[in-house]
Amino acid sequence: MVRVVGAGLQALAAVSPEAAGRAAFELWRRPLRRGKVRPSELAVHEAARVEVVDGVVTYAWGDGERPVLLVHGWRSRASRFVVFIERLLELGYSPVSYDAPGHGDSPGPAGTILDHERVIRSLATRYGGFDGVVAHSLGVPFVLYALRGGVAAERVVTISGFADFDYLADAFCRALGLGPRANQALRRSIERRLFAGDRDIWTRFSVGPGSVDLLSIHNDEDDVVTPDQAPRLLTAYGPRATFRQTTGLGHRRIMTDPDVVAEAVAFLRGSDVAERLDLGA
Repeated sequence: MVRVVGAGLQALAAVSPEAAGRAAFELWRRPLRRGKVRPSELAVHEAARVEVVDGVVTYAWGDGERPVLLVHGWRSRASRFVVFIERLLELGYSPVSYDAPGHGDSPGPAGTILDHERVIRSLATRYGGFDGVVAHSLGVPFVLYALRGGVAAERVVTISGFADFDYLADAFCRALGLGPRANQALRRSIERRLFAGDRDIWTRFSVGPGSVDLLSIHNDEDDVVTPDQAPRLLTAYGPRATFRQTTGLGHRRIMTDPDVVAEAVAFLRGSDVAERLDLGA
């Protein structure tokens, strides 16, 4: 499907890069398909307390003490954190998550980073801040922007994240074989249609210096968010960030890998480096 769509947009770009950029925008802002709850996730999904906050479906487990926020990525949903949720509950934490606008069970078109900031801020107000945050993929810039804006969290784990907000446009155009002129037209459409013509969004929404401890986990075979984004994220965030590279898990299996979950949760608990490397503990 990507090849077919890409070929069509490339043909259009040969005639009018601007028109191709505008057409690409209509694809860029739509998930096209919603992630469904998998059988392995069903029991945990059905055990959640479900509410609607700021127009999206939210989920909560546990007694509300020691809340940990979980933020999913594009075409995903809260239930993908099933292994994290189970482990956090075992340790007495209270996982909190939500289906993004236009994802999972939440209605509407896909939201922007500002919509996510509003939801995250509302959940932080409700729970009094978070003991920790875990974000995957597109959820990473959403979470880090909200934290930079004053949302309170003790520690944050980013998985398969990226630093540069314009990576969204660049990776999308690369996948479809679109050149620089169509890329620029896509960017202008994003600015006009979603952010009132603000051309500073590419800097403003990129990862900036952070004030809480961060663990970045990325895989060497990630074909969605390329591994070269990991050092960029670390550099942008600053000295409170540390890095763990995994091997052979790709972009999605990394979310259920027992070693990844063990190290991420140990980091949220404040374990030192030696304990975190002892993944069987």
